[in-house]
Amino acid sequence: MECKKVEAMLQQIKERNVMNTLVIVLIAAVCLLAGYVLYGRWLANKWGIDPQAKTPAYEHEDGQDFVPTEGWIVFSHQFSSIAGAGPVTGAIQAAAFGWLPVLLWILIGGVFFGAVTDFGALYASVKNEGKSMGLLIEQYIGKTGRKLFLVFCWLFTLLVIAAFADMVAGTFNAYVVVDSAEQLSPTANINGAAGTISILFIVFAVIFGLIQKKWNLTGMKEVVVGLIFTIAALAIGMQFPLIGGKNAWIGFTFAYIFFASVLPMWLLKQPRDYMTTFMFAGMIIGAAVGIIVAHPTMNLPVYTGFTNESLGNLFPILFVTVACGAVSGFHSLVSSGTSSKTVANEKDMLKVGYGAMVLESLLAVLALCVAGAAAASDGTAAVGTPFQIFSNGVAGLLEMFGIPVYVASCFMTMCVSALALTSLDAVARIGRMSFQELFTVDDMEHAEGWRKVVCNKYFATVLTLACGYILTRIGYANIWPLFGSANQLLSALVLVTLCVFLKVTGRENKTLFPPLIIMLCVTFTALVQRFIALVKAFQAGTAVFMVEGLQIIIAILLMILGITIVYTSVRKLTEKKETAKESKKSLKKA
Repeated sequence: MECKKVEAMLQQIKERNVMNTLVIVLIAAVCLLAGYVLYGRWLANKWGIDPQAKTPAYEHEDGQDFVPTEGWIVFSHQFSSIAGAGPVTGAIQAAAFGWLPVLLWILIGGVFFGAVTDFGALYASVKNEGKSMGLLIEQYIGKTGRKLFLVFCWLFTLLVIAAFADMVAGTFNAYVVVDSAEQLSPTANINGAAGTISILFIVFAVIFGLIQKKWNLTGMKEVVVGLIFTIAALAIGMQFPLIGGKNAWIGFTFAYIFFASVLPMWLLKQPRDYMTTFMFAGMIIGAAVGIIVAHPTMNLPVYTGFTNESLGNLFPILFVTVACGAVSGFHSLVSSGTSSKTVANEKDMLKVGYGAMVLESLLAVLALCVAGAAAASDGTAAVGTPFQIFSNGVAGLLEMFGIPVYVASCFMTMCVSALALTSLDAVARIGRMSFQELFTVDDMEHAEGWRKVVCNKYFATVLTLACGYILTRIGYANIWPLFGSANQLLSALVLVTLCVFLKVTGRENKTLFPPLIIMLCVTFTALVQRFIALVKAFQAGTAVFMVEGLQIIIAILLMILGITIVYTSVRKLTEKKETAKESKKSLKKA
């Protein structure tokens, strides 16, 4: 009799997916914390960290990019920059395969793939004068590899700018189209308030940066000032919503990321990231506490099968779709492009590189649980974009604590838009720097006139943003599959570079081989599948050049660049191994 009861219970779990979201979050938190404490610290010990070493932030201090910064502020910048739309959008979209595959990939990928890549990129850059991944490739692989990688990076940043700018503008947009006519959305005030808050965040960030520069606030003083500005922006913004259409908000978004790209880090980007971290902390804590108190049921199916009608096959689509929640090449560009230039002490690298990534993985798990709680009891997913599902779900949890509906909705709308905005300002800066590095020579003072023009930060920024703007016409839904594939391929290319760097410098690199091989298989399979789907769209006569045509061109370029970089890197790695063997033989003979 008891056996029958157990069997019935197991069948119920299988059919109705009776799993408490609190259990899922607790398991995830323990796994991620254990990964940080055990594996992260093991890597740090294996590679070697010197707290007494002079970091690039001090060696090349220029008040622009190289700015010595307190460890937790660098952590705030890193987390705010990498915690973009990916962990929310990816986890919720991939849940079409079932919540269990998504959860497993987030945990395994976060600990052994993503955090290792982010930490490795930061470590390699700090140990090499704060050089970006492109310059690291030149040093350890060669000039050809560097140029190819920088072209790849630049193309990739265009995809990110287009996808995330479209998301942000869509979030702030106060209008909807009904029967071919534009009219105010039911959420116009909430969306407009989020837009006002964003503008105030920028204004207060500049003021905060100037105060910090003048009085060098630290500790609780810095926290108090940051909190005051954050709360003020939220309070004022909710009272004065700006009602605007999508095109107007796209204009605002591109204007903001232009200034974020060219202004000194301490003046806008760092203080804004620091203030944004308070919002993200409130969002994560609110979602976590809400799940602990309400502990809703995970209504999404455990596993729906290897093939999904809308997404395709679990391999490689799951690993490409989850993206930032498990592993992301974009993170390594932040690690080596901006964070490495601000780390004041090498001991901060573990929490900045590894720690920020595992926290993002936890955010992805929370997004998955919120989507699971929002789904119907029969397993039908909630209606809306991933941003809307996550925003409405967490706002509902916040309401449990007596927070007014309007306040909770405005707060969450601002949070999800900030997820994309903080990645946008980082990627605009990285895109500008990648373009500059592509044409930079050692002696820029005596370089040709045209080279000085294209390497000018204003010219490079305008050109990068202009190309990104053209791609926004496609819309993020069309760009996202290609972005995911390019993003994961970028992580594989970074892992190849790190393998060479660690081998050349006599450090442990064998732990990078499994994630490297897996990511190469995943990304090239996804890119080939995407290319075939785009070609079929043209054959069927349903394709448009500005959508499918541009995607085909970019997909081909990404595949060619990727294959060339991998070949060059593997050849260089093999050469290093042969050189090492010959050196050992010579030593034995001697």
